Amino acid sequence: MAHGNNRISTFERLYRCYPVSFIDKPHLEKGDKIVMPPSALDRLASLHIEYPMLFELSNTSAGRITHCGVLEFIADEGLIYLPYWMMENMLLQEGDIVKVKNTSLVKGSYVRLQPHTKDFLDISNPKAILETSLRSYSCLTTGDTIMVPYNNKKYYIDIVETKPSSAVSIIETDCEVDFAPPLDYKEPEKPTSSLSNRTRPEVEEEPAKKIAKFSPFTGSGKRLDGKSSTQPAAQAPSFLHKPQQPKDDSKTNGSKSSASSRQHSGKLVFGSNASQTLNETTKVAPKSGSQDSPEKMEKRKFQAFTGKKYSLKG
Repeated sequence: MAHGNNRISTFERLYRCYPVSFIDKPHLEKGDKIVMPPSALDRLASLHIEYPMLFELSNTSAGRITHCGVLEFIADEGLIYLPYWMMENMLLQEGDIVKVKNTSLVKGSYVRLQPHTKDFLDISNPKAILETSLRSYSCLTTGDTIMVPYNNKKYYIDIVETKPSSAVSIIETDCEVDFAPPLDYKEPEKPTSSLSNRTRPEVEEEPAKKIAKFSPFTGSGKRLDGKSSTQPAAQAPSFLHKPQQPKDDSKTNGSKSSASSRQHSGKLVFGSNASQTLNETTKVAPKSGSQDSPEKMEKRKFQAFTGKKYSLKG
């Protein structure tokens, strides 16, 4: 039941509230306008109030206060109809008592908003959508949560801060809008530098452990004349090293053997030169055999291509 005090020049009434869907006006959910009874219009017309009409709604039992405008005066006496999102902010149920009082608000210059989900920021142009939606609002109150419908989806946004006061009018005013990070936003975790520094040496040292040391001539050794090799496999073939000279008192024999060893060390000779080198080695062998036996010379010195000779002509 509505009642008032006629001795003062302000409008203040108590009404039972219901959502605007009860009077088939769902489009009012997109703003902050309410529907009041005709008696409220008669009372407001007799008072010298400022236009546009703005009201303060309060739920004394829950200690909640918000602000709104008015659209029509067609409600039943003793009743008012509110957007459902506004009833949720006020913690009001259908048929609860709410106090309505006329008020005047300063024009806002700054508003800070915080979406509930980051999906709102994924819209191609969220500020343009918000600007279009706020045209249906008369005022904003710090601590309220407004609803912005877009593309068959409802986005809820908290009013974090308003300037120059906690409740401002946004009718025909230039207001700066700022966005706070969404409630469900989480900053990506950055890897700590200590962990990265620890893993880098391990990655760099791992290839060195897997690569084995290169050891040349580790296979089995074979002689060119087909005889079994008496040298160990790990050693390099003797023809890559300078062979030891046999001890000989004769200087001529030593010079000939050293010359032949230098000529054939590490080289392959084809054609007529091969017959000359074979003749020289056969001549040197009997002279040196005067002091050492052929078996001892064979052990001491390795001579390549001492087998039977074949001609390429057939």
